[in-house]
Amino acid sequence: MTTINIPQGKKVYFASDNHLGAPTREQSLPREKKFVAWLDEAKKDAAAIFLLGDLFDFWMEYKTVVPKGFTRTLGKLAEISDSGIPIYYFVGNHDLWMNGYFEEELNIPVFHRPQQFKLNDTLFFIGHGDGLGPGDKGFKRMKKVFTNPLAQWFFRWLHPDWGVRLAQYFSVKNKLISGNEDIKFLGEDKEWLVQYAKRKLEQRHYDYFVFGHRHLPLEIDLNGKSTYTNLGDWISYFTYGIFDGEKLTLEKFEQVT
Repeated sequence: MTTINIPQGKKVYFASDNHLGAPTREQSLPREKKFVAWLDEAKKDAAAIFLLGDLFDFWMEYKTVVPKGFTRTLGKLAEISDSGIPIYYFVGNHDLWMNGYFEEELNIPVFHRPQQFKLNDTLFFIGHGDGLGPGDKGFKRMKKVFTNPLAQWFFRWLHPDWGVRLAQYFSVKNKLISGNEDIKFLGEDKEWLVQYAKRKLEQRHYDYFVFGHRHLPLEIDLNGKSTYTNLGDWISYFTYGIFDGEKLTLEKFEQVT
């Protein structure tokens, strides 16, 4: 478990599901600029920043190549990391093929599974949220293919121009980008991340479960002592989490122009 002591007057920030590059780089550019503006605001009093996956709609690291673009975001993350503010990255289902670039170039640790963090005296269970809990069987089967070393080896043998273009085509077809069918609140009993969190509480207490993936800003009380928070997204909601050392709340970023 990683422990972060939050100095007086500092805060911890959480964001997820930007899907930069979708549906096109040109159309996502205003969202990227808005996210960079949020990073500029957050760095003023951030003790740490957590990015919970799907920052990019597709990310693939070849041996000497990474996807073109996203210069504003990567530059800002480098600036913040270089200033001494720790950034923690959790891969999502759209950017799970990370393999060292963030660690080597940006000094940002990357996690492929949910992790436990202790922020002051508050226990957090943090992850992107894909493939957890009951249901979601189709995605779980797909993830087994995407994380298979042989499948990744074959994909890397494609020329990057072909590989990235093919992946972007299928990525944009994802309903979480192209439609609203899967981003409606299902009710607490049918929300599989809620069910997952409740099962985890049978083993150990956590004050907060923080996930992305569902593209819905949600705050759900689990047992009177623990809360499930979903961060929403930077496509429709532009929401983020902020922990002041005692309480986690969801906020909406309203950019001042």
